[in-house]
Amino acid sequence: MSPPETAPCLDDLLEAASSRRPWVPEDTKSGARFERVVIDGERYVLKYQDPRDDWLLRATGDPGERYVRLWTDGLLGRMPDVIDPAVVACSFDGAVGRVLLRDVTTHLLPPGRPFPTEQHLRFVDHMAAMHAAFWGWRDEVGLTPLAIRYLMFSPAVAKAEAVQGSEAVVPKVMAQGWDKLPAASTRLAELVLPLLDDLTPLVAALGAVPHTLVHGDWKAANLGSHPDGRTVLLDFGEVPGEASPIADLSWYLALNADLLPETKDQAIASYRAALQRHGIDTAGWWDAAVALELLATMVQFGWEKALGGPGPELAWWEARAVEGAQWL
Repeated sequence: MSPPETAPCLDDLLEAASSRRPWVPEDTKSGARFERVVIDGERYVLKYQDPRDDWLLRATGDPGERYVRLWTDGLLGRMPDVIDPAVVACSFDGAVGRVLLRDVTTHLLPPGRPFPTEQHLRFVDHMAAMHAAFWGWRDEVGLTPLAIRYLMFSPAVAKAEAVQGSEAVVPKVMAQGWDKLPAASTRLAELVLPLLDDLTPLVAALGAVPHTLVHGDWKAANLGSHPDGRTVLLDFGEVPGEASPIADLSWYLALNADLLPETKDQAIASYRAALQRHGIDTAGWWDAAVALELLATMVQFGWEKALGGPGPELAWWEARAVEGAQWL
């Protein structure tokens, strides 16, 4: 991928397009607009970063700038070779961000299919490689603040979307899940709901552990593999920013729970080993970071686990949230 200073101009590329047509990906849940584009016989995808369409941009206070800033500030160009964000060019059309990506559909994971062990371990290793490459990075770009990261799926966001008459499905489901949480897990509700009202203790505690640049949405729909083993990692535009590296790992565990070929505890150990292979010393901060981030993930996704009802999945997250609360 070319660095921004030598990359082609997005407007020039689009002017040369032989075909542009609206497209709605099957797995999109944010409401974002897409186009399929053909330029010189090659296929691309154009994504619009417009909060008028995208409820996640509204929820995180992003006017449509963060994805483009990752490109213009050179952060996507600094990704390790094992990560392919597939971005070709970015720009603004007025206030709306636009991101042109190579069409890597054929390399993406098949929907709903469990991850092969080898591929899962590569994902974890490449996640660690990305975090190691940006170890100690501080956000001077204006990406996602910590507090916003953990409140993007809150009852307040669900209510705001309902008030404005949003047609987005996920906020409606979020509201149902938060309503069910106290009955599904009294203890988890006791830990998480107060933090949704006042996140200050959690943000302060997370601010004391090591930070890096995180992608923010390591879910199956954004993942794939090239034949040479490189990881395709799409959609850096949801909640990229500065956070504990465990933010990406715990999100990966929560949203891909049914697809992983090893237990969550084993995956955590696999990631730690990978991080150490990439030169990061995990002594001294690891236990606190993991415990706090798993609690934080329930501030984000307690509603989703409540919808699944009582069982091993909910019980695991409840136990880890209890451990995390001890570090506040």
